[in-house]
Amino acid sequence: MDEDSHCTAERELLETVSRITTSSTTSPTDEEQNQPKAEMSYEVRKENPEKDDLQESNASLSPNSSMTTKELQEYWRNEKRQCRQAKLLFEIPSTRIVEHHLSKYVMYKIIILQTGSFDSNKSVIERRYSDFEKLHRSLLEEFSEEMEDVSFPKKTLTGNFTEEIINERKLAFKDYLRILYAMKYIQRSKKFIDFLTRPELQEAYGCLRGGQYTKALEILLEVIGLQERLTRGNPVSIVPTLCAIVVCHKDLENPASAFEYGEKALSRLHMHTSHRYYIPLLETMITLAYELGKDFLSLQEKLEEWKAKKDPIRVFTLKELAVREYVQ
Repeated sequence: MDEDSHCTAERELLETVSRITTSSTTSPTDEEQNQPKAEMSYEVRKENPEKDDLQESNASLSPNSSMTTKELQEYWRNEKRQCRQAKLLFEIPSTRIVEHHLSKYVMYKIIILQTGSFDSNKSVIERRYSDFEKLHRSLLEEFSEEMEDVSFPKKTLTGNFTEEIINERKLAFKDYLRILYAMKYIQRSKKFIDFLTRPELQEAYGCLRGGQYTKALEILLEVIGLQERLTRGNPVSIVPTLCAIVVCHKDLENPASAFEYGEKALSRLHMHTSHRYYIPLLETMITLAYELGKDFLSLQEKLEEWKAKKDPIRVFTLKELAVREYVQ
C-alpha cells in the first residue's frame, strides 16, 4: 500500500474520532469508549486489507486498545503529521582527490537533506566512483527493467581528475541518486540503503569491537537518523543500530541514555519477539531499569513469559550480538 493511501486512511480515522468527541455530551463508560474504537479499527482493516503487513511491522505505532478517546485522537493527529513523509534530496557540493599508496581516486561528498527541514536533519557521507559503479551493477541484477533507461557516467581512460570531468560526474551522480530514490522498489531495497549507510556502520562497529565507544557512538548517532528516514516501512531493520547505541551508552556509563534507546528498540520488537535481539535487549533493559530505579517488573514478566513459551536455547548478550554485526 502506498504512502498516500496510508495517510488517507489515517486522516479519515482522525476525522471520525473528532466527530465522536464533538458529538459526545456525556462521559462514556469504559465499555462505551472501547466499542467505537474497536469498530473503527475494524473499518480501517476492512477498507485497507493490504495494510496488515505494514501494521505488523509498524506495531509500535499502532493505537493501544486501552487508549481513551482523547488519547486516540491525539495519536492519530501525530500520525497525520508523520504521514507527510518528507522526501530526501541529494546534493554533491564538493569533492576531494585522495592519494593512497599507489592508488588515486576522487571522493564525492554527498549531503542528504530532508525536504522542508533544517540543517540538523542532514546526513553527510562520502563515496567514490567505484562505490557508485558497484551499486549500479548490483541494482542491474535485481531491477533490470527499472534500471533499463537509467544512465551511468562511463569511465574514461584519461582525464578522470580534471575539473571538467569531476564537475560532470558531480551532476551525473546527483541526478543518478535522485532517479533511484524516485523508484519505490529501489528506494526501499537493501542494496540502495546499504550504499548510503553500510560503510559508516562498518566503521562504527569496528570502533565498538575495538572498545572505542565514544567514536562508535558518534558515528552511530549520525547514521541512525538517515536509517530511520530510509526504512520507514520496516522499523525492525534499525534495531541492531539502536542496540549498538545502547551498548555504547551503557559502556560509557550513561544508563539513562542507554535506557532511552533501548525503549525505542523494544517498541519496534513488540510484534517480533522471536527476533534475535529481543531477549538480550530485554535482559539489558531489566538491568538498566533496576539501576535507574525504574519499573523492571513488567520487563521481567515479558522475559519470563517468553522463556515459558520457548525451548531453552543459548542466547547471546546484547554486546556479544553487537560485536558480531558487520564482521567481514
